[in-house]
Amino acid sequence: MSHSTLQNLKPVVESLEDHKLALRHSPNIHFDNNEPFLPSAVGYTVFRKSGPSASFPRDIHLPAGVTHVIEYAIWWDYDIQHLYELEHVWVYLDADENLVDAEASWHGGYHRMVDANDQLPYVNGRLAVYSEPGKHAFAPSPKWLLERASTTRVSCGIRAGKMGVHVTPLFWGRIEARKPGNNQLVHTFLEQHAFIPTFEFDKTLELKQITHIPWPDLFNWVPDRVAYLVTELQKHIPLDKRRVLRIAHRGASSYAQENSAQALHMSAELGADMVEVDIRVTADRHALIIHDETLERLFGVERSVANMTLEELQSSHSDDSRPLLTLDDALEICKAVDMGLYLDIKQIGLAEDLLSTVKRHNNLSQVVFASFRPDWLAELKALEPVATTSILFSSTHIDPVPLARSAGCSYIHPCWERFEEPHKLLQGTWLQRVRDAELGVVTWHEERPTEIAALKALGVNAICSNQPDLLWP
Repeated sequence: MSHSTLQNLKPVVESLEDHKLALRHSPNIHFDNNEPFLPSAVGYTVFRKSGPSASFPRDIHLPAGVTHVIEYAIWWDYDIQHLYELEHVWVYLDADENLVDAEASWHGGYHRMVDANDQLPYVNGRLAVYSEPGKHAFAPSPKWLLERASTTRVSCGIRAGKMGVHVTPLFWGRIEARKPGNNQLVHTFLEQHAFIPTFEFDKTLELKQITHIPWPDLFNWVPDRVAYLVTELQKHIPLDKRRVLRIAHRGASSYAQENSAQALHMSAELGADMVEVDIRVTADRHALIIHDETLERLFGVERSVANMTLEELQSSHSDDSRPLLTLDDALEICKAVDMGLYLDIKQIGLAEDLLSTVKRHNNLSQVVFASFRPDWLAELKALEPVATTSILFSSTHIDPVPLARSAGCSYIHPCWERFEEPHKLLQGTWLQRVRDAELGVVTWHEERPTEIAALKALGVNAICSNQPDLLWP
């Protein structure tokens, strides 16, 4: 990692003309007064004819009168919710290098940088853009950012660090750092940098002050940079100080009916990062949030879920205040409250349907697929290699490492709540072997404060609980 530090990031300039052009028109960026993270490096590309971008999923088109488009791929080591950020600005110039138009990235898409009067914003003759607090998406004026203020405050506050190492398709196969332990380190670090945005943008950066290098050089630098940042976090954050994910078991099921909308909403209110729910499928192939094979325990209905249609199930009990949820319902609730979903798969043959549903909601990175059946999880990973999976088991005599590896799982989940002091079963070589295999540990649903404290001291990755409020701080 000889080039992993910023001090060693030297421009390798094949075209001095392009380098000077990029610096001349590098934009100014207005940041929130409390913004903790500024850009570290810029990768530029100069387009003299239309063609595909190498760093963003779009084509660059040069309209009439435009002779150059400069693409700035702007690198941050940290977004407030994840390790590394890459945002973009595109500057359109005519033959005299006048600024004709400009665009910038915005939460996976892009838009023009013009204000309400269709004017390009300038500062000292350069394009000026406003960076969303913590998240860094670009806007031509603070008004756009104020419209998202409530969402931004959550991202910069209670949800800081929730995404861990965020690997976009651009770096699939090149960045290998998205692993449970690394995600935990990033979550811990970024939660320590949570802040309250002011939505006053007096902190201005002249981007030309940041190292500019051709995009291919920045692209090649990134994997080592990410590995370096993770290594630094490992050095400075001890195991007993690492942020443990708070998973609400069947929702906040001590306070509301398990797997219900109320239980999910209460989970968010009580500070859960994720909610664990159980998945079965109806006779007409709808994924349903329910633990048991029948409705007998909850609603006094003895028929099997698998033999009833969704309409029959939803009309089979008289308590309309506690309707059964579909997976679509659960995904919508979790997305609205910015909470992850931990899916405990209870039936065979659901992999394709579950993946399709989760992808339709554009929420794959916030879902963990779990099961007691490694063959089901192996099938799911074969269909979607980037899916995150967790293998559950109840026996203390199972070797979790080969079990997890056989199914390609990222997490192991021992279900040992029946023991008096189950944390003692994790100690010693057992836990070290799991960590050496770069696997994360999700622990049983736990409501004993002394046991929760012991698990946190061990540095497990996540704890499930029927009472997620017990998992604070």
